Amino acid sequence: MKKTIIQSFLVILLVILMGCGEESKTIFTENDISIVPKPLEMKFNQGAFRFTKDTKLVVDMDKAHVLEVLQNKFVSAAGWKLEVVETAPSRNFVLLSIDPSLAEEDYNLQVTDDQVIIKAQGYNGFLYGLETIRQLLPVAIESKSVVTNINWDIPNVEIKDSPRFKWRGFMLDVSRHFFDKNYVLATIDQLALLKMNTLHLHLVDDQGWRIEIKKYPKLTEVGGFRVDQEDKPWNARPTPDLGTKTTYGGFYTQEDIKEIVAYAESRGVTVVPEIEMPAHVMSAIAAYPELSCFQNPIMVPSGGVWPITEIYCAGKDSTFEFLENVLLEVMELFPSQYIHVGGDEATKTNWKICPDCKRRVAKEGLANVEELQSYFIQRMERFLSSKGRILLGWDEILEGGLAPGATVMSWRGVKGGLEASEAGHDVVMTPNSHCYFDYYQGDQDAEPLAWGGNLPLSKVYQFDPVVEGMSEEQAKHVLGGQANLWTEYVPTNDQAEYMTYPRLAALAEAVWSSKDNRNWDDFSNRVSSLFERYGAMGVNYAKSAYQVTTETSVNTENAVISIALKSEFPNADIRFTVDGSDITSASKKYTTPIDVKNTTTIKAQVFEDDLPVGALFEKTITYHKAVGKPVNYINKYHDSYQGAKELGMVNVVRGSKNFHDGQWQGWLGDDMELVIDMESPTEMEKISVGALENQGSGIYFPIQVEVFLSDDGKTFRSAGIVKRAYAANNGSELKDFLIETERQTARYLKVKATNLGTPPTGGGSWMFIDEVVVE
Repeated sequence: MKKTIIQSFLVILLVILMGCGEESKTIFTENDISIVPKPLEMKFNQGAFRFTKDTKLVVDMDKAHVLEVLQNKFVSAAGWKLEVVETAPSRNFVLLSIDPSLAEEDYNLQVTDDQVIIKAQGYNGFLYGLETIRQLLPVAIESKSVVTNINWDIPNVEIKDSPRFKWRGFMLDVSRHFFDKNYVLATIDQLALLKMNTLHLHLVDDQGWRIEIKKYPKLTEVGGFRVDQEDKPWNARPTPDLGTKTTYGGFYTQEDIKEIVAYAESRGVTVVPEIEMPAHVMSAIAAYPELSCFQNPIMVPSGGVWPITEIYCAGKDSTFEFLENVLLEVMELFPSQYIHVGGDEATKTNWKICPDCKRRVAKEGLANVEELQSYFIQRMERFLSSKGRILLGWDEILEGGLAPGATVMSWRGVKGGLEASEAGHDVVMTPNSHCYFDYYQGDQDAEPLAWGGNLPLSKVYQFDPVVEGMSEEQAKHVLGGQANLWTEYVPTNDQAEYMTYPRLAALAEAVWSSKDNRNWDDFSNRVSSLFERYGAMGVNYAKSAYQVTTETSVNTENAVISIALKSEFPNADIRFTVDGSDITSASKKYTTPIDVKNTTTIKAQVFEDDLPVGALFEKTITYHKAVGKPVNYINKYHDSYQGAKELGMVNVVRGSKNFHDGQWQGWLGDDMELVIDMESPTEMEKISVGALENQGSGIYFPIQVEVFLSDDGKTFRSAGIVKRAYAANNGSELKDFLIETERQTARYLKVKATNLGTPPTGGGSWMFIDEVVVE
């Protein structure tokens, strides 16, 4: 009995001593797990695994390079390199185990107190399992310097994960603005973090040729540089005179490309090159004018070009010889199965009158120049197919007939994808509505200059490559989806990051996670952890999703304006003031809509942990005499832009530079004419009419605004007029057309705004109006 008691005491003592030597592990909850994109299946278990300097990484030595990212993270953040061994110890190890039953990119992850096991068929599966471990580790793992007093614990989980689509891509336009090799490598790192597997490099466009072709050195010597006009708006840069010195640009040497491709391969990413044809090639024609129909010497343009008429001549065999030689060098550098040839936005003016193109049309029995473009693409498709590659192009390659083996990238909405998949072609869905990251992602007044449009984080998250109207057979042809960052308005690395992140995370989940496993509220919670990770990595991510926006309604009976505040994230902690004072953590929390009965300045901001995040919202609600009054439209707004309909002109809600914000009423080529019934004789001395101009989108200020007053609604007298002649405007501008009259009393107010009608570029002009303010 005594011996048994002594033995028990010794066991207890040993346990106590062991406990003293090891600090207790982190106690996790399921809410601590914030993996993006969301895994297919996950089971949370109690307990944790701790990484220490003695943790072993177990894998066959020929596969050890897959561990590089995790090893490097611990070297930087913890100060020690985890040892790679081929035989597992009894505990404290990470084991990579081959499971041939899993699909190519699938992985299973099991974490217990003593070990971590990743099962996969091959390289990408192991890589994704390791990236999941990275996201389970504390955010400090992203630190570039050693972090002390931290436990490198991860929760015990069982994960089975598999991507929904095999094409999970991102396109970076390096032509309009050049991004150096190091930025491309950093982009690859971010793709790997989000389990994305395709980097599409837009290497050629009018404004720059970015890849060295040894057979044609002038492509980069001449085509890689342009006159520096970065101080001017993109679409207002004049055509430089021949011979002007070119200083802006750059290109990747073939050694650079080899390094990028190899680095991408180590991160599970395939690099797809895009060599544009037959249009968007003025940089090539500047270098070799004989490639065009009329061989006129040109400069590489410094900014926007439209229409694009200087394109490759489709009538000369020498054009195709040039392109085949270029593609031979490209294919040597890029092992990608797909070679992107562009094929978009070719204005065929020159083809219609070019003798060589006319001969080609006649010889091939083509009906028109659209079929000539089809001939062009089909000829290039046959060449690429003969080399074991697949031609990929924008959905314009459908025009005139699609090459038999081609794959379509559908960008002008989803129509191209529907059409191509119905014909049995594979498609990559990248509609500009959800995938164009050159669009604004928040209030334009708070965002850097962008192309236009509105693509907030939540809308990206709604993207689904399989669209309504697709049959099951068509859906099988959907390879996946892709985001595109066009860079006309993105001149720097910082701005490129701002436009890309976190929207890329939303798209990554849209193309990885199963459809029934996606939920915006859930993603909103998880993505905040990714924000912390971006911060630790020094990524200049956008906080636009935190911006406060408003929804306004008017009670027509008492003319009270009700203003609701919200952000993209549900249940956001919004603080606000209505007295002009600054926002602090002590400011009132928003819970219910704010009633406004007079002119009020509202300030609001989202808070997290009692600290402000995102941009400050500040707007003055001008409460005027016509609020909520009946409006009779003599000449009604267009069905496409109805604003708030009958209250649109008198609801005090002003439109933003985003003309899709739902506040603008639009007239296409027509004048606006309306009558406001003030309901009783009312004194007034100032009437202003709010308008928007965005000439790049076909929206022009009115050329005249006139106000009329009436006592009976039948006989009107002119109360004032303001005129504004058309003037070129390369920006987006808001303007109030103000008419000041001597103080007058009237019951009825007629406003007529005169549309420009036909702009210098031709076609019809939009006129956008948001409010008639009566004071």
